Amino acid sequence: YSDKFIVPFLFFMLYGLFLSIPLKEIKNGFRNLKFAGTSLTINFLWTPLLAWGLGALFLSDHPALWVGFIMLMVTPCTDWYLIFTEIAKGNVALSTAILPVNLILQVLLLPIYLFLFAGVMKTVAISVLVESIVIVIVLPFILAHATKFIMNKMKKAETLENKLIPFFSSAQIVFLSLAIVAMFASQGKYLLQNMNVVLLLLVPVLLFFIINFLLGQFIGRIMHLSYKDTVSLSLTTLARNSPVALAIAVTAFPDEPLIALALVIGPLIELPVLAFVSQVLLLIKKKRQYA
Repeated sequence: YSDKFIVPFLFFMLYGLFLSIPLKEIKNGFRNLKFAGTSLTINFLWTPLLAWGLGALFLSDHPALWVGFIMLMVTPCTDWYLIFTEIAKGNVALSTAILPVNLILQVLLLPIYLFLFAGVMKTVAISVLVESIVIVIVLPFILAHATKFIMNKMKKAETLENKLIPFFSSAQIVFLSLAIVAMFASQGKYLLQNMNVVLLLLVPVLLFFIINFLLGQFIGRIMHLSYKDTVSLSLTTLARNSPVALAIAVTAFPDEPLIALALVIGPLIELPVLAFVSQVLLLIKKKRQYA
C-alpha cells in the first residue's frame, strides 16, 4: 500500500511551495518567451536524442531498461524540481509558469518517443496522467491561493506570512523525502532482488545530468540570462518526472517489471544529484556575484 502515499506527500509538498509564490509572478513568467522557447527545445528536442544515444551506448543489451530509461528522460519533472529551484535561489515563479506546457507536451509526445526510439507503440493512459496531474499540481495550487485569499479576507495576513508559510516551507523537504521513501517501498522487494540494475543505469543517468547541466549553464551565459533564470533553466531541464512515468509504465507495461524498476531507480540517483547541483549553483552565484 506504500504507493498510495506518493501522491499525498507530493500534494502537501507543492501546497507549501505554492503558498509562498505570488500569483502575479507566475503570470509574468508566462510572458518570458525566451526562457520558454529555450527550455522546451532542450526538453523535447535535444533531451530525447540524448536519452536515445546514451541508451544505445550503455543499455542496448537490456531493451526493457532502455525503454524505462527513455521514459524517464523524456518526461520533464512537474513537482520536486520546484523545491530545488527554491533551494538554489532560482526563479520559482518562472519554473511554475512553464510547468503546464511541460505537462501537456510530455503527455502528447511520450507515445511518439517510445515508437521512434524504442520501437514500442503504447497509448499513454490519459486518465492516469490527468488524475495525477490534477491531484498533485492543480489542487494544491488552487488550495494554496484559496488559503491566502481567505486568510487575507479574515485579516490573518500576519499569521499567514509569519506562521503558515514558514511552517510549510520547512516541511517541504520532509514531504519530498516521505514521497521518495514511499516510491522505493512500493518496488522495494523487486529492487533488492535486482541491485545490478542500479549499476547498469548509474553511468547513463549521471552522464545525462552532467551533459544537460553543462548545456544549461552554457546556454544561460550565451543568452545572458540572469542567475535566477539560469537556475530555473538548469533544473527544468535536469529533473525528471519519475512518479508520472512510473504510473504510465505500470499501466502500459504490466508484464515488464524492469521498465518500472528503471523508473524507481531514477530518483535514487536523481535526488542526490539535484541536491548537489543546487549547492553548485549557489557556489556559482557566490563566485560570479550574479544579479
